[in-house]
Amino acid sequence: MIENLVRKNMLSLSQHENAYEDVANEISILLDANENPFGSPAKNEENLNRYPDPNQTLLKEKISTIKGVPPQNIFLGNGSSEVLDVLFRIFCEPAKDWCVTCPPSNSLYERLAKINDVEVARVPLQKNFDLNVGEILEHNQNTKILFLNSPNNPTGNALHNEDIEFLLGKFQGIVVIDETYINYSRQPSFISLLPHFPNLIIVQTFSKAWGLAGLHLATAYASSFIINLMNKVRPQFNINAPAQHFALSALDNLNWVNEHIRKTVALRENLSTELKKIPNVKYVYPSQANFLLVRFQNAATIYNSLLVEGIAVQDVSMKVHCENCLRITVGTEIENNILIEKLKNIA
Repeated sequence: MIENLVRKNMLSLSQHENAYEDVANEISILLDANENPFGSPAKNEENLNRYPDPNQTLLKEKISTIKGVPPQNIFLGNGSSEVLDVLFRIFCEPAKDWCVTCPPSNSLYERLAKINDVEVARVPLQKNFDLNVGEILEHNQNTKILFLNSPNNPTGNALHNEDIEFLLGKFQGIVVIDETYINYSRQPSFISLLPHFPNLIIVQTFSKAWGLAGLHLATAYASSFIINLMNKVRPQFNINAPAQHFALSALDNLNWVNEHIRKTVALRENLSTELKKIPNVKYVYPSQANFLLVRFQNAATIYNSLLVEGIAVQDVSMKVHCENCLRITVGTEIENNILIEKLKNIA
């Protein structure tokens, strides 16, 4: 029972107040929230003097249509960091509970665990970056949340479907699958498994394929029970009005998104081919994301030399199984060509 995983004080938490939600369309004079009735000095913006829709109704309805998930199974967060932080607060007792991470992976999981005073059990991926399923299940009795990242950051590989489905059936806690890079992957989303596994939570973002990193907007998909708890814990107005407005606008341009996903994937494969021709490159890992993990003869030298040339990449050499590796985002064709030319000139 998922209820048994929830912190007891969360079960009695009430929803945020919204006194006239059912008759909102009939209200024309707003004198309840102590807002400024004279508008805002911001140019070309309307209604910024009013609080945003706390339920993000229109945005959730639009996402529901695209994803095929009911609105009551959708949560919107101020970035993945808020989504994951809310989950820690719902399920993990500080100084008592544990979570499991599978490094090398997103460092955000362990950072949020530390902030929430939750112990971390690290089960490294195998050298081929597959999950170590058996070792994960050894922590079954002591942990509340298992974090999986597919496609994985910084390695770029998609985790095997059969491993994830097996863990969903055997792991006794919450399984969070971070699908930040799913749009670039051949692997379909695990959203279709939500009706079968009440312990499953999917996290996605508008920051990558949707090109809206400046909005810092993320989504979670889960059972209505879990989503209801998440909405109780989050700040009432966590998604501001401009973020809701621009996200709705983006969702009306699905063709643009799909076109640029195809372009990014093609550029990724071309960049991989060109990188393999460079003598300093030892290995380019296959990727299903919008970046490549590249092993160099001397990653530190390459990293610093690129910085001097005005090119920023990510040095991930200190992560498990990533010695002398850089994570390189797929740029535009011009940016990728400049990168290749600079790398050719670095001894």
